Amino acid sequence: MTLRTTPPFRADHVGSFLRPAYLLEARDRFFNQKTLSAEALRAVEDKAITEIVKFQADVGLRSITDGEFRRTYFHIDFLEQLGGVKTDIPVTIVRPDGSEELAPPVIRVIDKVRHAKNIQLADFQYLKGQVEALGITGLVPKVTIPSPTMLHFRGGRAGISKEAYPELDPVFYDDVARAYGQELQSLADAGCTYVQMDDTNMAYLCDEKMREAARQRGDDPNELPHRYAWFINKVVAHKPAGMTLAMHLCRGNFKSTHAAAGNYEPVAEALLSEMNLDAYFMEYDDDRSGDFRPLRFLKPGKTVVLGLVTTKFGQLESKDDLKRRIEEAAQYAPLEQLCLSPQCGFSSTVHGNNIAVEDQRRKLALVVETAREVWGGL
Repeated sequence: MTLRTTPPFRADHVGSFLRPAYLLEARDRFFNQKTLSAEALRAVEDKAITEIVKFQADVGLRSITDGEFRRTYFHIDFLEQLGGVKTDIPVTIVRPDGSEELAPPVIRVIDKVRHAKNIQLADFQYLKGQVEALGITGLVPKVTIPSPTMLHFRGGRAGISKEAYPELDPVFYDDVARAYGQELQSLADAGCTYVQMDDTNMAYLCDEKMREAARQRGDDPNELPHRYAWFINKVVAHKPAGMTLAMHLCRGNFKSTHAAAGNYEPVAEALLSEMNLDAYFMEYDDDRSGDFRPLRFLKPGKTVVLGLVTTKFGQLESKDDLKRRIEEAAQYAPLEQLCLSPQCGFSSTVHGNNIAVEDQRRKLALVVETAREVWGGL
Protein backbone atom coordinates (compact mmCIF):
# COMPACT_ATOMS: atom_id res chain seq x y z
CA MET A 1 0.00 0.00 0.00
CA THR A 2 1.34 3.42 -0.97
CA LEU A 3 2.14 5.58 2.06
CA ARG A 4 0.80 9.10 1.88
CA THR A 5 3.17 12.03 1.52
CA THR A 6 0.40 14.63 1.55
CA PRO A 7 -2.68 14.91 3.79
CA PRO A 8 -5.03 13.50 4.73
CA PHE A 9 -2.98 10.76 6.34
CA ARG A 10 -3.94 7.14 6.95
CA ALA A 11 -4.49 8.04 10.59
CA ASP A 12 -5.99 11.52 10.78
CA HIS A 13 -8.39 13.45 12.99
CA VAL A 14 -10.96 16.20 12.75
CA GLY A 15 -9.23 18.78 14.89
CA SER A 16 -10.69 19.85 18.23
CA PHE A 17 -9.60 18.64 21.66
CA LEU A 18 -10.87 18.88 25.23
CA ARG A 19 -9.75 22.14 26.79
CA PRO A 20 -7.55 21.82 29.88
CA ALA A 21 -9.04 23.09 33.13
CA TYR A 22 -6.58 26.00 33.41
CA LEU A 23 -7.62 27.26 29.96
CA LEU A 24 -11.32 27.08 30.87
CA GLU A 25 -10.54 29.01 34.04
CA ALA A 26 -8.68 31.71 32.10
CA ARG A 27 -11.55 32.00 29.61
CA ASP A 28 -13.99 32.43 32.47
CA ARG A 29 -11.84 35.20 33.94
CA PHE A 30 -11.66 36.94 30.55
CA PHE A 31 -15.21 36.53 29.24
CA ASN A 32 -17.29 36.47 32.42
CA GLN A 33 -15.36 37.94 35.36
CA LYS A 34 -13.52 40.51 33.22
CA THR A 35 -10.43 40.10 35.38
CA LEU A 36 -7.99 38.90 32.70
CA SER A 37 -6.63 40.86 29.75
CA ALA A 38 -6.78 39.67 26.15
CA GLU A 39 -2.98 39.45 26.12
CA ALA A 40 -2.95 37.30 29.25
CA LEU A 41 -5.64 35.01 27.83
CA ARG A 42 -3.66 34.56 24.62
CA ALA A 43 -0.59 33.62 26.65
CA VAL A 44 -2.61 30.90 28.39
CA GLU A 45 -3.93 29.71 25.01
CA ASP A 46 -0.37 29.61 23.70
CA LYS A 47 0.70 27.36 26.58
CA ALA A 48 -2.25 25.01 26.03
CA ILE A 49 -1.62 24.85 22.28
CA THR A 50 2.06 24.04 22.80
CA GLU A 51 0.98 21.12 24.98
CA ILE A 52 -1.70 19.81 22.59
CA VAL A 53 0.72 19.98 19.66
CA LYS A 54 3.14 17.73 21.54
CA PHE A 55 0.26 15.46 22.57
CA GLN A 56 -0.72 14.88 18.94
CA ALA A 57 2.85 14.16 17.89
CA ASP A 58 3.38 11.81 20.85
CA VAL A 59 0.29 9.77 19.98
CA GLY A 60 1.61 9.34 16.44
CA LEU A 61 -0.53 11.73 14.41
CA ARG A 62 1.00 13.56 11.45
CA SER A 63 -1.66 16.23 10.98
CA ILE A 64 -1.46 18.70 13.86
CA THR A 65 -4.06 21.29 14.87
CA ASP A 66 -4.19 23.87 17.64
CA GLY A 67 -7.11 21.94 19.15
CA GLU A 68 -9.35 24.95 18.34
CA PHE A 69 -8.25 26.18 21.76
CA ARG A 70 -8.81 29.84 20.86
CA ARG A 71 -12.47 29.26 19.92
CA THR A 72 -15.75 29.02 21.75
CA TYR A 73 -17.61 27.46 18.83
CA PHE A 74 -16.06 25.77 15.80
CA HIS A 75 -18.03 27.93 13.36
CA ILE A 76 -19.31 31.13 14.99
CA ASP A 77 -15.88 32.44 15.97
CA PHE A 78 -14.80 32.39 12.31
CA LEU A 79 -18.02 33.39 10.55
CA GLU A 80 -18.64 36.46 12.70
CA GLN A 81 -15.29 37.85 11.58
CA LEU A 82 -16.37 37.90 7.95
CA GLY A 83 -17.65 41.28 6.86
CA GLY A 84 -21.43 41.31 6.52
CA VAL A 85 -22.16 38.32 8.78
CA LYS A 86 -24.04 38.28 12.10
CA THR A 87 -24.27 35.18 14.31
CA ASP A 88 -26.13 34.12 17.45
CA ILE A 89 -25.03 31.36 19.81
CA PRO A 90 -26.72 27.91 19.74
CA VAL A 91 -28.94 26.70 22.56
CA THR A 92 -29.62 23.29 24.08
CA ILE A 93 -33.21 22.01 24.07
CA VAL A 94 -34.17 19.55 26.80
CA ARG A 95 -36.66 16.94 25.56
CA PRO A 96 -39.52 15.68 27.79
CA ASP A 97 -37.55 12.51 28.55
CA GLY A 98 -34.65 14.59 29.87
CA SER A 99 -32.33 14.02 26.91
CA GLU A 100 -30.75 16.99 25.18
CA GLU A 101 -30.79 18.22 21.59
CA LEU A 102 -28.72 21.00 20.06
CA ALA A 103 -30.61 23.83 18.38
CA PRO A 104 -28.16 25.26 15.82
CA PRO A 105 -27.22 28.95 15.94
CA VAL A 106 -28.81 31.59 13.76
CA ILE A 107 -26.40 32.89 11.12
CA ARG A 108 -27.49 35.93 9.14
CA VAL A 109 -25.99 37.85 6.25
CA ILE A 110 -26.79 41.51 6.91
CA ASP A 111 -24.52 43.19 4.34
CA LYS A 112 -22.18 42.34 1.48
CA VAL A 113 -19.92 39.45 2.48
CA ARG A 114 -16.26 40.36 2.34
CA HIS A 115 -12.89 39.32 3.72
CA ALA A 116 -12.52 42.13 6.22
CA LYS A 117 -9.28 40.79 7.73
CA ASN A 118 -7.05 37.71 7.90
CA ILE A 119 -8.96 35.56 10.38
CA GLN A 120 -6.74 32.52 11.04
CA LEU A 121 -3.35 33.86 10.01
CA ALA A 122 -1.87 34.71 13.43
CA ASP A 123 -3.24 31.49 14.93
CA PHE A 124 -1.73 29.43 12.11
CA GLN A 125 1.63 31.16 12.45
CA TYR A 126 1.79 30.21 16.13
CA LEU A 127 0.71 26.64 15.39
CA LYS A 128 3.28 26.28 12.61
CA GLY A 129 6.02 27.55 14.90
CA GLN A 130 5.13 25.01 17.59
CA VAL A 131 5.04 22.14 15.07
CA GLU A 132 8.42 23.13 13.66
CA ALA A 133 9.87 23.42 17.15
CA LEU A 134 9.29 19.70 17.68
CA GLY A 135 11.82 18.96 14.94
CA ILE A 136 9.88 15.91 13.69
CA THR A 137 9.88 15.30 9.95
CA GLY A 138 6.52 14.76 8.25
CA LEU A 139 4.23 16.71 10.58
CA VAL A 140 1.73 19.02 8.84
CA PRO A 141 -0.13 21.83 10.66
CA LYS A 142 -3.83 21.85 9.76
CA VAL A 143 -6.32 24.72 9.94
CA THR A 144 -10.04 24.07 10.40
CA ILE A 145 -12.68 26.57 9.28
CA PRO A 146 -16.47 26.36 8.90
CA SER A 147 -17.95 25.65 5.49
CA PRO A 148 -19.33 28.57 3.47
CA THR A 149 -22.63 26.68 3.05
CA MET A 150 -23.49 27.73 6.60
CA LEU A 151 -24.12 31.24 5.33
CA HIS A 152 -27.08 29.92 3.33
CA PHE A 153 -28.49 26.74 4.86
CA ARG A 154 -29.35 27.91 8.36
CA GLY A 155 -31.66 30.71 7.24
CA GLY A 156 -32.14 30.15 3.53
CA ARG A 157 -33.15 33.14 1.46
CA ALA A 158 -34.75 34.78 4.54
CA GLY A 159 -31.40 34.78 6.34
CA ILE A 160 -29.66 36.83 3.65
CA SER A 161 -30.29 40.55 3.33
CA LYS A 162 -32.37 41.40 0.28
CA GLU A 163 -30.93 44.92 0.38
CA ALA A 164 -27.39 43.56 0.07
CA TYR A 165 -28.37 40.72 -2.27
CA PRO A 166 -31.62 41.25 -4.21
CA GLU A 167 -30.62 38.10 -6.10
CA LEU A 168 -28.36 35.40 -4.69
CA ASP A 169 -27.06 33.98 -7.95
CA PRO A 170 -24.31 34.69 -8.72
CA VAL A 171 -23.30 37.72 -6.65
CA PHE A 172 -23.79 36.30 -3.14
CA TYR A 173 -22.02 33.04 -3.93
CA ASP A 174 -19.20 34.83 -5.74
CA ASP A 175 -18.68 37.24 -2.83
CA VAL A 176 -18.49 34.41 -0.30
CA ALA A 177 -16.13 32.38 -2.50
CA ARG A 178 -13.88 35.40 -2.98
CA ALA A 179 -13.76 36.03 0.80
CA TYR A 180 -12.87 32.41 1.46
CA GLY A 181 -10.30 32.47 -1.32
CA GLN A 182 -8.59 35.48 0.21
CA GLU A 183 -8.49 33.73 3.58
CA LEU A 184 -6.99 30.60 2.01
CA GLN A 185 -4.40 32.70 0.17
CA SER A 186 -3.35 34.47 3.37
CA LEU A 187 -2.80 31.07 4.98
CA ALA A 188 -0.96 29.68 1.97
CA ASP A 189 1.35 32.69 1.94
CA ALA A 190 2.28 31.78 5.53
CA GLY A 191 3.06 28.19 4.58
CA CYS A 192 -0.27 26.45 5.22
CA THR A 193 -0.86 23.38 3.03
CA TYR A 194 -3.82 21.71 4.80
CA VAL A 195 -7.25 23.26 5.41
CA GLN A 196 -10.43 21.48 6.46
CA MET A 197 -13.88 23.01 6.05
CA ASP A 198 -16.37 21.76 8.65
CA ASP A 199 -19.80 21.34 7.08
CA THR A 200 -22.93 20.30 8.94
CA ASN A 201 -25.35 21.13 6.16
CA MET A 202 -24.60 18.36 3.68
CA ALA A 203 -25.00 15.88 6.55
CA TYR A 204 -28.18 17.60 7.73
CA LEU A 205 -29.63 17.10 4.24
CA CYS A 206 -29.50 13.36 4.93
CA ASP A 207 -32.02 13.79 7.78
CA GLU A 208 -35.71 13.90 6.86
CA LYS A 209 -36.62 16.42 9.58
CA MET A 210 -33.89 18.76 8.33
CA ARG A 211 -35.01 18.21 4.73
CA GLU A 212 -38.55 19.14 5.73
CA ALA A 213 -37.28 22.28 7.46
CA ALA A 214 -35.57 23.24 4.18
CA ARG A 215 -38.85 22.74 2.32
CA GLN A 216 -40.67 24.91 4.83
CA ARG A 217 -38.33 27.82 4.15
CA GLY A 218 -38.71 27.45 0.40
CA ASP A 219 -35.70 25.30 -0.56
CA ASP A 220 -35.69 21.99 -2.40
CA PRO A 221 -33.64 19.47 -0.35
CA ASN A 222 -33.00 17.44 -3.50
CA GLU A 223 -31.55 20.47 -5.31
CA LEU A 224 -29.54 21.91 -2.41
CA PRO A 225 -26.71 19.32 -2.42
CA HIS A 226 -26.01 20.07 -6.08
CA ARG A 227 -26.18 23.82 -5.47
CA TYR A 228 -23.77 23.46 -2.56
CA ALA A 229 -21.40 21.40 -4.71
CA TRP A 230 -21.44 24.24 -7.23
CA PHE A 231 -20.94 26.73 -4.37
CA ILE A 232 -18.02 24.80 -2.87
CA ASN A 233 -16.43 24.55 -6.31
CA LYS A 234 -16.43 28.34 -6.50
CA VAL A 235 -14.28 28.31 -3.34
CA VAL A 236 -12.08 25.53 -4.71
CA ALA A 237 -11.44 27.67 -7.79
CA HIS A 238 -9.61 30.08 -5.44
CA LYS A 239 -7.60 27.33 -3.70
CA PRO A 240 -3.87 28.10 -3.72
CA ALA A 241 -1.60 25.63 -5.50
CA GLY A 242 -0.20 22.91 -3.25
CA MET A 243 -2.96 23.14 -0.63
CA THR A 244 -5.10 20.15 0.38
CA LEU A 245 -8.70 21.28 0.90
CA ALA A 246 -10.89 18.81 2.78
CA MET A 247 -14.43 18.79 4.13
CA HIS A 248 -15.66 17.25 7.35
CA LEU A 249 -19.34 16.26 7.34
CA CYS A 250 -20.71 16.74 10.85
CA ARG A 251 -24.11 15.71 12.18
CA GLY A 252 -23.80 17.92 15.25
CA ASN A 253 -21.33 17.52 18.11
CA PHE A 254 -22.29 19.47 21.24
CA LYS A 255 -21.62 17.88 24.64
CA SER A 256 -21.92 14.40 23.08
CA THR A 257 -25.26 15.13 21.41
CA HIS A 258 -26.03 15.09 17.70
CA ALA A 259 -28.50 17.09 15.62
CA ALA A 260 -29.08 14.90 12.56
CA ALA A 261 -29.05 11.32 11.30
CA GLY A 262 -29.51 9.50 8.04
CA ASN A 263 -27.77 7.64 5.24
CA TYR A 264 -25.49 9.74 3.00
CA GLU A 265 -27.36 8.62 -0.13
CA PRO A 266 -29.33 11.90 -0.66
CA VAL A 267 -26.07 13.90 -0.94
CA ALA A 268 -23.52 11.29 -2.04
CA GLU A 269 -23.34 12.03 -5.75
CA ALA A 270 -23.13 15.81 -5.27
CA LEU A 271 -20.59 15.37 -2.48
CA LEU A 272 -18.25 12.73 -3.86
CA SER A 273 -18.60 13.18 -7.62
CA GLU A 274 -19.43 16.85 -8.18
CA MET A 275 -17.35 18.66 -5.55
CA ASN A 276 -13.76 19.33 -6.56
CA LEU A 277 -12.40 18.83 -3.05
CA ASP A 278 -9.39 16.67 -2.22
CA ALA A 279 -10.80 14.77 0.75
CA TYR A 280 -13.86 14.13 2.89
CA PHE A 281 -14.06 13.26 6.57
CA MET A 282 -17.30 11.27 6.89
CA GLU A 283 -18.92 10.24 10.17
CA TYR A 284 -19.50 6.49 10.33
CA ASP A 285 -19.31 5.76 14.05
CA ASP A 286 -22.80 4.28 14.49
CA ASP A 287 -26.06 3.38 12.76
CA ARG A 288 -27.18 6.98 12.33
CA SER A 289 -24.76 7.31 9.40
CA GLY A 290 -26.11 4.38 7.36
CA ASP A 291 -24.10 1.98 5.23
CA PHE A 292 -21.07 2.47 3.00
CA ARG A 293 -22.85 2.19 -0.37
CA PRO A 294 -22.73 5.99 -0.96
CA LEU A 295 -18.93 5.67 -1.25
CA ARG A 296 -19.44 4.20 -4.73
CA PHE A 297 -19.60 7.79 -6.01
CA LEU A 298 -16.02 8.57 -4.89
CA LYS A 299 -13.99 9.74 -7.87
CA PRO A 300 -10.37 8.71 -8.52
CA GLY A 301 -7.82 10.98 -6.89
CA LYS A 302 -10.07 11.82 -3.92
CA THR A 303 -9.87 10.45 -0.39
CA VAL A 304 -12.50 9.53 2.19
CA VAL A 305 -11.43 9.51 5.83
CA LEU A 306 -13.69 7.04 7.62
CA GLY A 307 -14.80 8.39 10.99
CA LEU A 308 -15.28 5.01 12.65
CA VAL A 309 -14.17 5.90 16.19
CA THR A 310 -16.67 7.94 18.18
CA THR A 311 -15.63 11.01 20.15
CA LYS A 312 -18.96 11.18 21.98
CA PHE A 313 -18.40 8.36 24.48
CA GLY A 314 -15.39 6.88 26.20
CA GLN A 315 -15.88 3.18 25.47
CA LEU A 316 -13.04 2.04 23.24
CA GLU A 317 -13.85 0.41 19.94
CA SER A 318 -12.54 -3.03 18.97
CA LYS A 319 -9.62 -2.99 16.55
CA ASP A 320 -11.05 -6.06 14.82
CA ASP A 321 -14.38 -4.31 14.36
CA LEU A 322 -12.62 -1.29 12.85
CA LYS A 323 -10.74 -3.50 10.40
CA ARG A 324 -13.96 -5.28 9.45
CA ARG A 325 -15.71 -1.99 8.77
CA ILE A 326 -12.79 -0.72 6.70
CA GLU A 327 -13.06 -3.90 4.64
CA GLU A 328 -16.79 -3.23 4.17
CA ALA A 329 -16.10 0.32 3.00
CA ALA A 330 -13.47 -0.98 0.58
CA GLN A 331 -16.19 -2.89 -1.25
CA TYR A 332 -17.44 0.47 -2.55
CA ALA A 333 -14.27 2.62 -2.69
CA PRO A 334 -10.66 1.48 -3.19
CA LEU A 335 -8.74 0.89 0.04
CA GLU A 336 -5.99 3.09 -1.42
CA GLN A 337 -8.46 6.03 -1.31
CA LEU A 338 -9.49 5.44 2.32
CA CYS A 339 -8.07 6.61 5.65
CA LEU A 340 -9.21 6.38 9.30
CA SER A 341 -10.11 8.96 11.95
CA PRO A 342 -12.44 9.67 14.85
CA GLN A 343 -15.90 10.67 13.64
CA CYS A 344 -15.64 14.28 14.85
CA GLY A 345 -13.61 16.48 17.14
CA PHE A 346 -13.56 15.87 20.88
CA SER A 347 -14.68 19.41 21.63
CA SER A 348 -16.41 21.17 18.73
CA THR A 349 -17.34 23.83 21.27
CA VAL A 350 -15.49 24.96 24.35
CA HIS A 351 -17.82 22.82 26.48
CA GLY A 352 -16.36 19.52 25.23
CA ASN A 353 -17.90 16.09 24.83
CA ASN A 354 -18.65 13.85 27.81
CA ILE A 355 -15.40 11.95 27.53
CA ALA A 356 -12.27 11.77 29.66
CA VAL A 357 -8.92 13.17 28.60
CA GLU A 358 -7.34 9.73 28.84
CA ASP A 359 -10.08 8.27 26.61
CA GLN A 360 -9.22 10.94 24.07
CA ARG A 361 -5.63 9.66 23.98
CA ARG A 362 -6.68 5.99 23.86
CA LYS A 363 -8.99 6.54 20.91
CA LEU A 364 -6.38 8.41 18.90
CA ALA A 365 -3.79 5.74 19.67
CA LEU A 366 -6.27 3.13 18.43
CA VAL A 367 -6.71 5.04 15.17
CA VAL A 368 -2.94 5.24 14.66
CA GLU A 369 -2.34 1.58 15.53
CA THR A 370 -5.18 0.35 13.31
CA ALA A 371 -4.06 2.48 10.38
CA ARG A 372 -0.51 1.11 10.60
CA GLU A 373 -1.81 -2.46 10.52
CA VAL A 374 -4.30 -1.90 7.68
CA TRP A 375 -2.20 0.30 5.38
CA GLY A 376 1.32 -0.50 6.55
CA GLY A 377 2.00 3.03 7.80
CA LEU A 378 0.57 6.49 8.23
